[in-house]
Amino acid sequence: MKLTRKLVLGKAKAADLVCVKKLNCWGCHLTDISIFSQMTNVEVLTLSVNSISSLAPLAGCVSLCELYLRRNSIPSLTELSHLRPLTRLRVLSVAENPCCGADPGRYRLTVLRCLPRLHKLDNQVVTEEELALALTEGEELTTPPGSLQNQLSTSGAEEEKENDALNYNMEETNKIRQKLGMKPLSRDKFPSLSSPSTRDSRATLTKTHTLEAVLLLLRDLDEEELRVVNTAAQNRLQTLTDSHTLIHPVQTPKATETQH
Repeated sequence: MKLTRKLVLGKAKAADLVCVKKLNCWGCHLTDISIFSQMTNVEVLTLSVNSISSLAPLAGCVSLCELYLRRNSIPSLTELSHLRPLTRLRVLSVAENPCCGADPGRYRLTVLRCLPRLHKLDNQVVTEEELALALTEGEELTTPPGSLQNQLSTSGAEEEKENDALNYNMEETNKIRQKLGMKPLSRDKFPSLSSPSTRDSRATLTKTHTLEAVLLLLRDLDEEELRVVNTAAQNRLQTLTDSHTLIHPVQTPKATETQH
């Protein structure tokens, strides 16, 4: 069943779609929710107990704070990538969907890694410890091909886009590194995305882009979110220290034997 303008206005008792702030469509047998691409002002959506499989239409609902999707037909957690642009989203329910899988712990950490701004997931409060763990233990979700983010990046020639992105990323990353008291990266640390590369250079490129992404993210985080990142970083450092100690144990000098 398709959710239409008429149904939305009737349920919300509103005169226009832009006026709708809250909408309850619990158990309406919905499969098509493309109407939400026109509802940028909606703040609370109840869509539980339907047959929704794609979350792409929700990518433009930038005012959304609460979203309830329990018992739908969402096939993969990758669909949650469509919710990344929703920076105000704080409450989410996705339980009892095919995408949840058989490991609730892994599912929860993966959702929180994708959407670290959540305060409550499936009616359970999100803790700082969970968020810190999610940054290292949650699975990284790729952005779906038809997502809003990908659509915005498809214009222009590929080579020109890569060069522009390279220059922008290098400049922005070094600005942030300077503010943090870190040395700037040279251009050779940002190899062309289109040039052939060896396995080692690919690994270097991946690490560079990962660092770049983290540094760019820092400026958008508030105090609470920065504390979570700090906790995750400390945990990671401790893990690396422990691993290094196991591989290279500290050699202590033998005690000098005492003659009696």
